[in-house]
Amino acid sequence: MKLKLLAIGALVALVASACSSSTSTAGASAANKVVTLGVDLPLSGAETPNGQPTLQGVQLAVKENPVPGYTVNVVAKDDALNGKHDPQTGATNIGQLVNDPTVFAVVGPFNSNVAQAEIPVSNAAGLIQCSPANTNPGLTKGATALALRATNPTKIAYIRVATTDDIQGQAGADIAYNVVGAKTAYVVDDTETYGKGLADQFVATFTALGGTIVGRDGVGASGQSDYTALLTAAKAKNPAFVYFGGVTATGGGLLRKQMVQVGMGSIPFGGGDGISDGSAATASSFLNVAGPDGDLNTYMTVAAVHDIPDAAKFATDFKAAYNTEPGAYSASGYGCAQVFLQALKAVGSDREAVRAYVTTTTNTFATVLGNITFDANGDTSQHVISDYKFDPTTKDWKYFEQKDFTSGVTTTAAP
Repeated sequence: MKLKLLAIGALVALVASACSSSTSTAGASAANKVVTLGVDLPLSGAETPNGQPTLQGVQLAVKENPVPGYTVNVVAKDDALNGKHDPQTGATNIGQLVNDPTVFAVVGPFNSNVAQAEIPVSNAAGLIQCSPANTNPGLTKGATALALRATNPTKIAYIRVATTDDIQGQAGADIAYNVVGAKTAYVVDDTETYGKGLADQFVATFTALGGTIVGRDGVGASGQSDYTALLTAAKAKNPAFVYFGGVTATGGGLLRKQMVQVGMGSIPFGGGDGISDGSAATASSFLNVAGPDGDLNTYMTVAAVHDIPDAAKFATDFKAAYNTEPGAYSASGYGCAQVFLQALKAVGSDREAVRAYVTTTTNTFATVLGNITFDANGDTSQHVISDYKFDPTTKDWKYFEQKDFTSGVTTTAAP
């Protein structure tokens, strides 16, 4: 998929309105220096179930980790447009945060194609970003990453606490081949940066394990409302597993729903963290859209650590603050914020000092996710994927295993 780089100068100069709000403050004191931790996430429409709990993780981190001498404001911006994450809106948001001299760091974005539009802007300004959820490898690795940071190619201004799709795709294939026992699979992706990359790795790993891909289709990320012809053709190939690379808003739930309608409902279905957006009771979530027949025998992976060092405390604190359970990336948002708060404490609020401190590969950050370092590309030292399956009793995703893929794919047990 070709990278469409947006003009850096034009983006930085953008002043178009984007939804934003000052959502939390920590360490308030008249003697403190007031600084801003920016946040850019999809906070409206179909992706609210992802963005809102991630934002709440950031807010909780700021509340629970005050930095002496500073009052930290959290300013959140919404990169969704017409109910779906939008790269141009994200670029506008990051341009506005760049132009705010109080902003010392940014948590976000959530979606990889939004990151493609934002990284050239933040890199040019030297404003460090930490994504809790981006997984596309090209954001940090190889020629694609170098093109994104063309202004300052040797100065990393983007890090992430989520591991990459070359690892998450392996996990999806591991579930299909080793957990489900499928030897054939049909693959659909939404042609976006995240979805296509995830599907590519699923195909590569499933094939390497000994499986056969009986068909693959790419579908438009917007406006797709009928998969029945595509699925009818796939049904004739008799796949034992169907894998979707994409997010709920680009068709994941609808695809699974229409599988039932064409008589493919009994075939196990899998996807990545793009369909990890709440229970069947959550409006616009994958499980909600797929419906009571489409959610059965469905698997999902999350590029984040489930068994964090003190999961019970985090869940208790989160529920006490927001009267709801943490989302799949709430702890990751919290972890990103912790990294920046520790940098603020160590070197102050100067953007270049913060950027340099965070991207120094010998620095270790104590986070809710565990101790983290970042490599020379800005990628996390944690290569853990958490596996989930739909639970018909709770009508929600049920975690069954996390695996460290640092050494590659290994056989796993069925849940």
